[in-house]
Amino acid sequence: MKEAAAELGVSEAAVSLHCSQLRKEFSDQLFTRTGSGLAFTPGGLRLASRAMEMLGLQERTIREVSQAGAGKRLMRVAASSLFAEHAAPGLIELFASRASDLDVELSVCNTQAFEHLLTTRAVDVAVGPKPKQLPETLTSKPFMNYQIVIVCGPGHPLANAQTRPSQLREQTWLLGPSAAGDDTVVRSMLRRFDVPDDSQRIFQSHAAALEETQRNSGICLALSFAVADAVGGGSLVRISGPGVSGDGTWSAMTLPDHTVLPAAAELTRFITTPRAIQAMMRGSGINIGRFRPSVYVTLWS
Repeated sequence: MKEAAAELGVSEAAVSLHCSQLRKEFSDQLFTRTGSGLAFTPGGLRLASRAMEMLGLQERTIREVSQAGAGKRLMRVAASSLFAEHAAPGLIELFASRASDLDVELSVCNTQAFEHLLTTRAVDVAVGPKPKQLPETLTSKPFMNYQIVIVCGPGHPLANAQTRPSQLREQTWLLGPSAAGDDTVVRSMLRRFDVPDDSQRIFQSHAAALEETQRNSGICLALSFAVADAVGGGSLVRISGPGVSGDGTWSAMTLPDHTVLPAAAELTRFITTPRAIQAMMRGSGINIGRFRPSVYVTLWS
């Protein structure tokens, strides 16, 4: 109560009065006092969830009205680190170029945060591996299958050799930020080979991990289409053996269709088209500075 009053700039008595009025209006206690503090009733939890959504909608409305006055629209996209680094730049550049009044902001997030970000309207679209349990409040559209492979430098001892799981476990693994996040394919492959934590080196980006891999410093998990040119050119080698690849699917998640931002609804339709798939598979060579506005992506902290 004290913290709420301070944030709202009112007295604690005023907050308590409003809570009492809400209890009376809804015919629900909303919360009860326990030894460890306050506990929501089922109705109170539902109200708190709806209140967060309303506050998010309020902020979005203020933003949209301000942008409309300046003749601009803004769409916020949350993405998993692997998608953000390798596929998002080409997709967003192509999509944003279709509308001169549209700006796109991209942020990298853990997929477990997707539900909260969407329901509070902090973002309009979330893109990455579909969470294991997608809540009924969200919709999901799968749009692209991807494959994770293991690569090494041409001078590495495992290059051009049939490997055994025990050999892979003993290697130094050079990994991007997805290994420290919740990318299910990456994490499952590390568990598959029972890779100890002290054998994992996590870099600020997947590109940095691949660059170190080319120096024969270890082995790396990478998107197959992202390393296709390097493998074809001989600067990287795909390791062969049992279980050395894993498959996953990226999905675009939004609120239900009737509440979603028009630009977000258009993106979920566009993302499945051949042009969009081709743009995403161009890799990470797009100049992020060309976005409107410039997109600053923190891949690792």
